[in-house]
Formats: sequence, structure tokens, C-alpha cells
Amino acid sequence: MQQAEPPPHPAPVHGRSDDTLVVGLVPLLEPYFRTGAVRDLMPAPLRDAMDTHGLTARHGAVLPQLLAAGPLSVGEIAKRLHVSLPTASELVGGLHRAGVVERAEDPANRRRVLVSLAEAYREPLETFVVRRGGPLLRALATLGPAERAGFVAGLTAWVHEVQST
Repeated sequence: MQQAEPPPHPAPVHGRSDDTLVVGLVPLLEPYFRTGAVRDLMPAPLRDAMDTHGLTARHGAVLPQLLAAGPLSVGEIAKRLHVSLPTASELVGGLHRAGVVERAEDPANRRRVLVSLAEAYREPLETFVVRRGGPLLRALATLGPAERAGFVAGLTAWVHEVQST
């Protein structure tokens, strides 16, 4: 059976000042995402584990997912991060060797392994997430409910679009 073609992407509207403004603002966020700046926000136990075990930002991307969603399978981590199953497994393996995450049998399905944040790293990660998310949360606090909902919808659509390409 043939798969349906995905719907075509809408053509960009050239010359619209709001499009130009939005696209022009995105590069201004680059310092916020720079690895060095992120590292400086990490509490010492988390930073030490990352440095000692050669963990990268890709490894670090797993951690907020575990904090937000609780135990996840490697497949769920792969889906959330939009990476292959072997890549997600490699990331989890590095975090496990560093002691930052724990792996345990899923009580509902013993063939499945669940990955969770090691308790010793929960508080440092929560501190890091609050520090890291501070600018975004302060900006969101200035928006009314409808504006906030619009921002979340737009950001969600952008993530979906980036992940689908």
C-alpha cells in the first residue's frame, strides 16, 4: 500500500514585515543556547558528572525529558528527542555509566526497560532547569492567557515542523 504524500508546506510570504521580524529574532537567541553559557548555569554535581564522563549537550537533552515525564523507555526518549533508537540507547548508556540515570525493569512489561533520573541528580537538575528556563518563564509571565496560548501553539508547531524535516 502506498503512503499518502505529506501535505505541501505553505509558501513563505515574502516581504511581510512580521515574517522578517520573527525570522530576524531567532538568531538573537543563539547566546542562550550556546553550550558554554548553559554549562555555567549547571549546579556543580551535574556539571562535574558531565565533565568527568565526557557527556555532551546531546546527553543533557535527555535529562529534562526524564524530569518532566518521569521514567521513560529508550524508545520514548528516542521519539521525544527525534533521534534513532541506537542513538537514544547510546545517550542513556553514557548517562547510566555516569550514574546520572538508572535503568529498571518495567513492572508492567518485564521485557521493557525504564530509564529514570537518579535521585542524587534530581535536585541539581531541577535547579538547572529553573535557571535555564528563567528568561523564557519571565517572558511568558508578561503575556496574557491568550498570548501565552498562542506562543505555546506557535512554538509547538515550530518544533513539529523542525522535527518533521
